Amino acid sequence: MRMYDIIEKKRDGGVLSEAELYFFARGAADGSIPDYQLSALLMAIYLKGMNAEETVILTKAMAESGDTVDLSAVDGITVDKHSTGGVGDKTTLIVAPVAAACGVKVAKMSGRGLGHTGGTVDKLESIPGFKTALSREEFFAAVNKNGLAVIGQSGNLCPADKKLYALRDVTATIGNLSLIASSIMSKKLAAGSECIVLDVKTGSGAFMRSRRDAYALAQAMVSIGNTAGRKTRAILTDMDVPLGKAIGNTLEVIEAVEILEGRGDPALYEVCMTLAANMLELAGKGSPEQCRALAESSIRNGSALEKLALMTASQGGDRSYIDNPSKFPRAKHSFEIKAERPGFVGALDALACGTACVLLGAGRVKKEDIIDPLAGIILEKKPSDCVKSGDVLAVLYASSPALFEDARALVSGAFSITDEPFSPASPIIGTVG
Repeated sequence: MRMYDIIEKKRDGGVLSEAELYFFARGAADGSIPDYQLSALLMAIYLKGMNAEETVILTKAMAESGDTVDLSAVDGITVDKHSTGGVGDKTTLIVAPVAAACGVKVAKMSGRGLGHTGGTVDKLESIPGFKTALSREEFFAAVNKNGLAVIGQSGNLCPADKKLYALRDVTATIGNLSLIASSIMSKKLAAGSECIVLDVKTGSGAFMRSRRDAYALAQAMVSIGNTAGRKTRAILTDMDVPLGKAIGNTLEVIEAVEILEGRGDPALYEVCMTLAANMLELAGKGSPEQCRALAESSIRNGSALEKLALMTASQGGDRSYIDNPSKFPRAKHSFEIKAERPGFVGALDALACGTACVLLGAGRVKKEDIIDPLAGIILEKKPSDCVKSGDVLAVLYASSPALFEDARALVSGAFSITDEPFSPASPIIGTVG
């Protein structure tokens, strides 16, 4: 089999066979196919597309290109949750403990943040002592003991995807629906969970800006998961506005604890309860109404918060920071963004806030960048909130006053003030699967 022939076939609009797609994935993983030929086929796929069957096969081929996780050692139904990325998205820190408190097992591999979107691993590592690198034995033991564990992705998990994603990033082939879906779902299939809930975000702070594209991506991923024998469902959520009031690693851990204590931002609470209820339903814990009630009861009785504390201690972290979040240090410097006129907060651009957070030191431009876990933004006002002139809209946190220069203009411009009151839209847009 020659890569030249596969490229030519897709260039001319042909449908690639299972053997050809596995050859492509194996070659990407082991380096036997040169980058220029991998890039050529990626461009042909970007321009000509792939059908549903090709997309499923490519996903499986990438999932099988390296290590796969066998969760048979975990006692109980395993459920995974994945977000397509957004600003202020700390949902894993909330829904994983909720699901575990309700009797399902969450054995989750998460990634680091890149660009304007945050990463769960970075947030957890802002807890003193927390280890996101565990051996498989330690990982399984933690899940069986506490019901959950969240670790960083294995170095050899989906090596084909790692290679192809890096090439897509520099060859302008990121935006193809089949390539996005296969990239995300190959890692989910390799991670081994029986049930998968996808949080597909759409809006200014999401990778899928339009709702039409987000629905198409959700449908493609749900189809891949179900075809591969995993119970899969996608929830579309809004990312025009940052999720919650905190953006930045330590700040988001503190806000996650607030939600688990039964207080905090109502939109964040609603997204988390919706995701958790769907995780429980897929795991066979009851009807949608029963699963929602289960999730909410774990907040009221404190069992979900205790699960987060247990996970922290089990992975080497200091649980006293979960028991008493006031122990977390704050950044040395802060800057207040104030309203210039009275009215009601209208729009609050998530992308601008996420970009500002990177400038403050809370995010990465390149994977090797060092982040400041204390940097970030607290949004004191959200859409529909009433403000007076001089009210604080947001507070920026950074290690140096010089970092506020560009970030403050972005955050100030992210807020729009309107004269008319209104009710905020629900953060839940729809469900697929």
